Amino acid sequence: MVRAQTRAYQEGTGEFLMRPRFVIVTAAALCAATSAGAAERPRGVVELFTSQGCSSCPPADRIVGDLARDPSLVVLSLPVDYWDYIGWKDTLASPQCTARQKGYAQARGDGQVYTPQAVIDGVAHVVGADRDAVVQSIAAHAGALKLDVDAKTANGRVTVDVGAGADANASVWLMEIQPTATVEVGRGENAGRTLTYANVVRKMTRLGEWTGKPAHFDAPSNAAPGDRYVALVQTGAVDRPGAVLGAAFAN
Repeated sequence: MVRAQTRAYQEGTGEFLMRPRFVIVTAAALCAATSAGAAERPRGVVELFTSQGCSSCPPADRIVGDLARDPSLVVLSLPVDYWDYIGWKDTLASPQCTARQKGYAQARGDGQVYTPQAVIDGVAHVVGADRDAVVQSIAAHAGALKLDVDAKTANGRVTVDVGAGADANASVWLMEIQPTATVEVGRGENAGRTLTYANVVRKMTRLGEWTGKPAHFDAPSNAAPGDRYVALVQTGAVDRPGAVLGAAFAN
């Protein structure tokens, strides 16, 4: 099989190709939302769309692992399932992750769906294995996360408080993540390799809509032991996500 820096799915043709490089807002909740500003805003959100079946992805997975150690960044790994047919079923892949990646491509209008693809702040994408490109894109979009977001887990619940902002009509998402995962790949392009992933997205739940005013969101915490939550406030439709306005790890 031919090797390349990225693997891409051509939207609209159905062909794969190689490409070179529940919520109630109360008065008390409005007061609680003011605490969202207490948490420092991250300087960027990086989402890596990756696959255990893609030989071009391990370098990107390592880069994301390094970036995930930076507390000023929200870094997520989103394993996709559309390479499962080439010899190895990705043990972490989720149809939700695949749908999110394709939704980004539709929202941008460029149809570019490939692995490893890093999406920065919901608006830009670069080859995830290109460390310089990822770092430069983070810097280029610095300051884009203008919303104060605070997330907490306690007593079997996860709460998200979002501050006020000029933008309106955004979705509040709760991402359940596995902080680290190690997989021994038995077949396919990465056969025999042991791959490690950081902040793997296991589930995405839309908590509700943020309309520009301080708001409080609450949901049961059903995460597996050791897993964490990330809250995102993001423009766009559910099936066509847009710019990320704010983000936070749950404490």
